[in-house]
Formats: sequence, structure tokens, C-alpha cells
Amino acid sequence: MIVSASRRTDIPAFYGPWLLNRLKAGEVLVRNPVQPKQVSRIILAPEHIDALVFWTKNPEPFLHILPEIDAMGYSSYFLFTLTPYDLRLEPGVPPGEERIGVFRKLSALAGRERVVWRYDPVILTETMNAAWHASSFALLAGALAGYTERCIISFLDDYRKIRNRMRDIGYVTAGKEEMADLAGRFAGTAGAFDIALCTCSQDIDLSHCGITHSRCIDRELIGRLSGRRVDAAGKDRSQRRACGCAESRDIGSYDTCMHGCRYCYAVSNRKGVLPGAAALYEPDSPMLCDRLRGDESITAPPSGMPSLF
Repeated sequence: MIVSASRRTDIPAFYGPWLLNRLKAGEVLVRNPVQPKQVSRIILAPEHIDALVFWTKNPEPFLHILPEIDAMGYSSYFLFTLTPYDLRLEPGVPPGEERIGVFRKLSALAGRERVVWRYDPVILTETMNAAWHASSFALLAGALAGYTERCIISFLDDYRKIRNRMRDIGYVTAGKEEMADLAGRFAGTAGAFDIALCTCSQDIDLSHCGITHSRCIDRELIGRLSGRRVDAAGKDRSQRRACGCAESRDIGSYDTCMHGCRYCYAVSNRKGVLPGAAALYEPDSPMLCDRLRGDESITAPPSGMPSLF
């Protein structure tokens, strides 16, 4: 099983102690965001986990925790989102120069194969146009050269839930020609710095630019890092049609990320954290920013995986 930690929130930035405690306990409880009375009990013993996949914009608070997780026998890698946006779009994210330093520290600690750079999403406006992105991408690629092997890009999806939040930004939806032109510029830059460039969840074929479709949760990478065969992990049907990610179990909770990014689909308001969610955070709790209410149906682990509670 592959564990995603997490598309729903930034666990390395805000909830590292909770994750470490869950790994030590060997189990986690996760509420179904669509059917809130359904709670899954997920076994986290190392022998049952092919990999932990960390999604983050600032893993600095996690750096001192990672060696302990590695020593427990878990295989893992990071999807590190690093974009050139300012506080208007990413109000709770540390400055870019600071995060470049964190990226380098993480790469030195974990190895560059375990740190995948995400330039995501590409947001186009009158001022943040193709030339601006090409220049910004080149500066970041130069700063990260030698610290990562791969970069994944994707363009902003016009989700209804972020439309009102982003209205005053004046963003435009990129057409296929515009995507291809900008992606081609990115590819030339990435190649110059020996960084493989891939796309995430994009229908457009950019193979003529030397850009392949990527899988953020990647069976092949997990196999190389863990030494295990993960053929059983098929395509994740819960993701978008163009997404090639392998199936995983997400252990995060929506509306708990404190970065407050305007374009984030995982929050329902501009501040990110729902009222009361942060107050429910307990590092020793079996659930992230949540607790059992007494009316839930808790699914048991699969046969052969004994409960540790």
C-alpha cells in the first residue's frame, strides 16, 4: 500500500509530530470526506507500506523528524511545490529564497532522487505572463540544479470552488497552444540544468518538447527507492482522468492547511483552516484535527492485518 501524506494538507509543514506518533502507533483513523460517518482504520506498519509520499511547500519543521522515520524502515519521497508567487497568492508560505534553502537541505538529507520539484500550478495573468514564468522558472531551476532530478508542471484548473477566491487576480485559462509554447520554454531550461520535465494531469501531448506525462505517486520511483514490486497499485480512479498516479491511501484532512494559498482546491475558504479545526489538533490523536463522535462506522483493516488499538 502507498500512503499519501497528503494531497489534502501539508503534513510535513504543520503536522509532523502527529505523523510520527501515528507511525509509532502503527495505525491511523481517516474520516471519509464525502461520507463523514465512515472512518477507515489504516495499518501503517512498515511491512505493509510500499512508500510514504509527502506533499509539501515547506518541510523545514519536518527535517529533524525524517531520519527517525527512515530508521523505522519506511521508504519515502517528497513532492516539494516551489513556485515564484508572492503573498497575494501564497500568504502563509515562507519567502522563496528561504524555501530554496530548505529544498537544498532536504535534498542533502534525503538524496535528490527523493525530492521531486513541483512548479504547480502555472497561473497566467496580464503580469504573470509566459515571459514572466519562463524567467521565474529559469531562476528556480538554476537554484535547484543538482538538488533534484525531476520537475512536474501543471496549469491552473478552473475549479468552481476557487473561482471566486481568484477573481480579483485576473487569471486566464491557458489554451493548448499557450501551454505548449510555455512548456517548451520550460523544457529547454530544465534540460540545461539536467532536470527531467514532466506534466501532471494535463490532456495535452507535449512529447515533441521532450516532456512526458508524469505520475506524482509513481510506482516506478517507489520500486527503485523501496526495492519492492508495487505492481498491485493500479491507476487511482479517484483522481482526474488525465492523472496517472498509482492508487494510494490519503491520511490527511481537508481544511487544515495553514498556508492559505488562494488557488488551493483542498480548502473551502481563503484562510484555509476551518474554524475549530486547528483547536482539534492533538499530536497524540489517531485522527488529524478530528476526533470520533460516536456515530461512525469504522472499517477494519484487511484480513491478516491485526488492529493495534
